Amino acid sequence: MDYVIIDESVKIGRDVKIFPFNVIKGETVIEDGTTIYPFNYIENAKIGKGCEITYSHLENCEIGSFVKVGPFARLRPDAKLEDDCKVGNFVEIKNATLKRGVKASHLAYIGDAEVGENTNVGCGVIFANYNGKTKSKTKVGRNCFIGSNSNLIAPIIVANNTYICAGSTLTQDTAEGDFVIARERETIKHGRAKKYLKGDDV
Repeated sequence: MDYVIIDESVKIGRDVKIFPFNVIKGETVIEDGTTIYPFNYIENAKIGKGCEITYSHLENCEIGSFVKVGPFARLRPDAKLEDDCKVGNFVEIKNATLKRGVKASHLAYIGDAEVGENTNVGCGVIFANYNGKTKSKTKVGRNCFIGSNSNLIAPIIVANNTYICAGSTLTQDTAEGDFVIARERETIKHGRAKKYLKGDDV
């Protein structure tokens, strides 16, 4: 337990493994069988059974059982992950609920949202919740697929079983079972690049 800081107020269940270089503070509760790998900051978090937390920052959040968080994830206040979720590399979640089995494995921002069961949030997906004046909510149904580099512009509702193609920007609600492509067809202008590139070999 060298190099571990744990407040007296923290509650830890049975068979919990806590590796070195962790800071665990406040009213944190860690349930049975969870593993806290090195280099986490955890404050006022409720963590369920059998979870794995790796190289991440958790604050004022709630995590169900058998959830994997990290490495390098950030759970901000009022983030709630239900059982069997996965939140991976450089994913940030704020004031959002991920229902059972949701996966957001890479480079995503999920803010002011509810995401339904078994939905997959692709790499680079942004829940655009702030327009400069107000924050709005996004609601995503169950069994949805949100392709890489998509943007969901709140307020918006994505219905159950919606498939959103990579690179799409959504501003309208979808209906159940919709297949959404929201991107402009690419235009290629041959030989035009030399107008913008520098160098003798252009």
